[in-house]
Amino acid sequence: MRFSFLLILSLLVQTAFAQKKSITLEDIWQKGTFRIKSVPGFNAMDDGTHYTDIVRNGQERTIQIKSIVDGTAGEVLYQGNLDVDDYEISPKRDKLLLRTQAQNIYRRSVLYRVYLYDIKSKNQTLLDTAKVLHASFSPDGTKVAFVKNNNLFYKDLKSEEVVQVSSDGAQNKIINGNCDWVYEEEFEFTKAYQWSPDSKHLAYYHFDETNVPEYTMTKYDNLYPTPYKYKYPVAGEPNSIVEILIYDLAGKTVARPELSNEDGTMDYYIPRIKWSNDPARLCVYKLNRRQNELNLYLANAKDGKTEKIYSETNKAFIEINDNLQFLPDGHSFLFNSEQDGWNHLYTWDWKAKKLTLLTKGDYDIDALIGTDAQVKYVYYTAAVNSPLVRNLYRVELNGKNRKTLTPQPGFHAITPINGNRYFLDKYSQLNAPPVYSLLDAEGKSIRILEDNADLKKTMAEFNLGKVEFTQVEVADKVELNAWRILPPNFDPSKKYPVLLYQYSGPNSQEVADRFPVRDYFWHNMLAEKGYIIYCVDGTGTGFRGEAFRKKTYLQLGKYESDDQIAVAKHLGTLPYVDAGRIGIWGWSFGGFMSSTCIMKGADVFKMAIAVAPVTNWRYYDNIYTERYMRMPSENEAGYDENAPEKMTAKLKGKFLLIHGTGDDNVHFQNSVALVNHLISDGKEFDAEYYPDRTHGISGGNTRMHLYQRMTNFILSNL
Repeated sequence: MRFSFLLILSLLVQTAFAQKKSITLEDIWQKGTFRIKSVPGFNAMDDGTHYTDIVRNGQERTIQIKSIVDGTAGEVLYQGNLDVDDYEISPKRDKLLLRTQAQNIYRRSVLYRVYLYDIKSKNQTLLDTAKVLHASFSPDGTKVAFVKNNNLFYKDLKSEEVVQVSSDGAQNKIINGNCDWVYEEEFEFTKAYQWSPDSKHLAYYHFDETNVPEYTMTKYDNLYPTPYKYKYPVAGEPNSIVEILIYDLAGKTVARPELSNEDGTMDYYIPRIKWSNDPARLCVYKLNRRQNELNLYLANAKDGKTEKIYSETNKAFIEINDNLQFLPDGHSFLFNSEQDGWNHLYTWDWKAKKLTLLTKGDYDIDALIGTDAQVKYVYYTAAVNSPLVRNLYRVELNGKNRKTLTPQPGFHAITPINGNRYFLDKYSQLNAPPVYSLLDAEGKSIRILEDNADLKKTMAEFNLGKVEFTQVEVADKVELNAWRILPPNFDPSKKYPVLLYQYSGPNSQEVADRFPVRDYFWHNMLAEKGYIIYCVDGTGTGFRGEAFRKKTYLQLGKYESDDQIAVAKHLGTLPYVDAGRIGIWGWSFGGFMSSTCIMKGADVFKMAIAVAPVTNWRYYDNIYTERYMRMPSENEAGYDENAPEKMTAKLKGKFLLIHGTGDDNVHFQNSVALVNHLISDGKEFDAEYYPDRTHGISGGNTRMHLYQRMTNFILSNL
């Protein structure tokens, strides 16, 4: 009887597995089987109690006001057949900017055909006959600024006059109101102008790219391919000369804040500008070329005279972000800094020269969400309990009485709503798709906007592996955070091949309690085929303090690859791992890492895939590279000793190199250089290039083809 019972139980288990569906690449890249829903067009209104969103019904688009508290639908602001990509409501709530026909230039810069829509009359007109950048209402709602042909304009909505603020814009020479390539990529913004709070001034960036070396890419779009040229400063090369101009709308005059270095040079960065609470004073950030000294200045909008209000230095580098908020007293602000070795919130009173620490402990804050209307509480997200989680907290402005508003384990990505009476919470966990909820100021869920119930139901139908957290010990007893996916029918008495995925870039984080981890469903597909998938965040990654994060300074790739090699060696000792079948893959910085590891760890890794890798930091842009490596002339060994192109003679395993020829970020040149070294050293390798595809290698059937290529390579070589 016992034998019969066990036989029946075994058959039932096998039948259960058999009834589960298998993931296919078509599910992931063609059918949209695992589509994750969000809340498209969510736009909190200034009253702090309502929001708008876009509802798509066939060709029709509806933008409607809804109550945060109960979801009651109110006024319909727009209903029509324009395929609206994005929109903005005027401060007076009488007009809309409808952004359509999106056309990406680079990662963050997007051209739109923009319509002005009158909510009362339902009349819509083009803002400009051409596609434009960065159209935005003035705070008083009477004007719309925009950028066209490298110049800044604004339209007076009453007179319909279009005023040209700048006139010297020229392709690959002068840019007004928009960022040059390297600012857009590395300081992570592209709209390079700001209205003053009283709508009387426009502060904008002026980039002179004249002396920046020009990079040429080939577009394979005609019988004779088209050369595409743009300004791209690699490590050690000249940057744009950047100035801030403040345009007075009434007087049509321009003030130029004086920021020159003591020797009169202008070799520095202006990574942010921000209007203070005084509409006549603009805060200008000035960061030195080495990026280890930050100064904040207040510039007078009338004459450009500046006053230094804050200064900070760091032995390595200072990361720039948007965590700064001016306080109502007119002489202090909220900001974050790593001054005590962890990323914490402070207030600084530049009049009293008083620094106040608001958060304290061995953890990093993530984002400053804002303050409440009375400026009694400061709201922020942080990784207090673990580097893997994010929770929403509040603390009084004096640093006392901290309260956790989202105590649930997992990852809370918070979008503030004006006044911070409510928040939009995107909450997920490692195996739980995101739930979008509206929270009140105490962290209580008011209601759910999207719970991804359909995706949860779909996932239950598939033969997914077990995704779980673990840790791997490496040198000096350091425990590295990791997640892994075991095959659905994992048997610890068997031997399995292992595929490592990683990114490993400075201050990055791939291992966190959120959904989805990178390529969640593709990695599950591979697990179903009998592979164990690991992802390990090594030295240099984020939310473990400044010392851990900045240990890689001047030696990008050294400690990171040491960690991944040590992880692979450790995994090879586990009884259920086939030590002769360990592979690694990554994209961008992760491709740099997988290239390094297959060569530096030639006796450890059987195969590697590198997608769009940097192969020597000499080829990459100067803001990113010099932040972590300084100039090549200051750190030749750091550049060359950690370059994959210098390691090709060590290659033993199977290597697949993938790149898009139209990659404006990590140039195809990186892979060409690596291939030349592989050929010189007589090494066999596989390669796949994607014509005119950018760094994301996407569009049409591209992702399907890419992941089929990688899947086949893994199945054949690991």
